[in-house]
Amino acid sequence: MNRRRLMLGLLGLMVTSKEALADAGGASFRVASHKRKRRKIVQKSQYRGKQIVAYKTSEKPGTIIVNTRERALYFVLRGRRAIRYGVGVGRQGFTWKGTANVQRKAKWPAWYPPETMRRRELRKNGRRLPKVMKGGIKNPLGARALYLYRGGRDTLYRIHGTNNPGSIGRAASSGCVRLLNEEIVDLHNRVRIGAKVIVI
Repeated sequence: MNRRRLMLGLLGLMVTSKEALADAGGASFRVASHKRKRRKIVQKSQYRGKQIVAYKTSEKPGTIIVNTRERALYFVLRGRRAIRYGVGVGRQGFTWKGTANVQRKAKWPAWYPPETMRRRELRKNGRRLPKVMKGGIKNPLGARALYLYRGGRDTLYRIHGTNNPGSIGRAASSGCVRLLNEEIVDLHNRVRIGAKVIVI
């Protein structure tokens, strides 16, 4: 008889414990959730891809016009049309405007961070940039690059791909113009050496 009472008492204690946990709002699950790894938040761009658009300009076909306010690059076509690509542009303090020419084109370009950038990154973020990074999927210049010159001199600005799609439509670069990798490949195939580039 005593044994039966003991078993009933234990069963009642188990039921009471479960009810207490339920009343606590699932506290046991909250504790477990703290042990989960935090997911990395990846910025998503609202950009939906290049388009052929109506575009009125006096510039000849083959010209590139970058509108930094719109975060758009226009490759001028015949018949008052252009291909509009979404871009990332220079962040505050790194913006520029003017005219240049495409002097060189590269596939999977190597990256040579300027000395001023390397010093700045080390001073501000404690990050030591390499003197050169070979081309590849992890390279900040992406799949292709167009090198901009003015008066025969390298401006150090590029129109290039990016391995960070979330930066399209944002002011995030050190002055270069970024496109999605698949779209810089498309632009690279269209642009000729000597093409005029206007940044407004």
